[in-house]
Amino acid sequence: MPTPQNPKSSKPSKSSTSSPSANTRKPLVYGAVVVVAAGLLGFASYKATAPAAKDTTVTGPAAEISTEPDAGVYAELAKLARRDADDKLAIGPADAPVVLIEYADFKCGYCGKFARDTEPELIEKYVKDGTLRIEWRNFPIFGEESENAARGAWAAGQQNRFWEFHRAAYAEGAKEKGFGKDRVKALAEEAGVKDLDRFMKDLDGDAARASVKKDQEQAYGIGATSTPSFLINGRPIAGAQPDETFTRAIEAAAEQAKTTGAAGQAGEPAK
Repeated sequence: MPTPQNPKSSKPSKSSTSSPSANTRKPLVYGAVVVVAAGLLGFASYKATAPAAKDTTVTGPAAEISTEPDAGVYAELAKLARRDADDKLAIGPADAPVVLIEYADFKCGYCGKFARDTEPELIEKYVKDGTLRIEWRNFPIFGEESENAARGAWAAGQQNRFWEFHRAAYAEGAKEKGFGKDRVKALAEEAGVKDLDRFMKDLDGDAARASVKKDQEQAYGIGATSTPSFLINGRPIAGAQPDETFTRAIEAAAEQAKTTGAAGQAGEPAK
């Protein structure tokens, strides 16, 4: 297996003392429910997941997307799609056949790469035609500034400016300026948040903290240890993979949804 070209890792500092290989696997679990038997497939715990160039292929279990629509798909993970039409941190119809859940951190360089290079193309190609819904989950793993940015994103969402905040926070060079509270407020202003006083109150409020904690616990609960991590109708994908990895997974999921006649594979009727 070729070694990824970038040696850096988008992993929390608490795990930086270990050096797991790119092939290390963890069982997928949610709460106390084991959704995949140990030894089958888990999220990759990896040292590097992003290619140096956009067309570089990343190898490893998380990048191997089978052409079989239901291969590598787990029903318990598909149920994590909320499909809430009022979700401020989602884009695309609640009844879209495919839901991509993204667990990410605003301080993560690989998350920024996905946000700039891949996500806009997925929105243009699949969200706009109703095939795909993207649901964001805050997964801050790099300390206080990550938490600030996550709560800021939630607070911007309360004024319907989450995606504008997302774009500003992931702009080239944005993370290098840090995510102190003054900087997060400036990003909110850049994103067009109208009531900045309310934004700052929401940023430090209990609701923001509870929402971020819920997303974070869900990510850890399914075995995610690095950012970005994704679920596409219950199919795990780890890292800022090449565009083809996502398009193949989305198209396979859409094809499977046609076969089952369901709105995605969430295991429940779409709201």
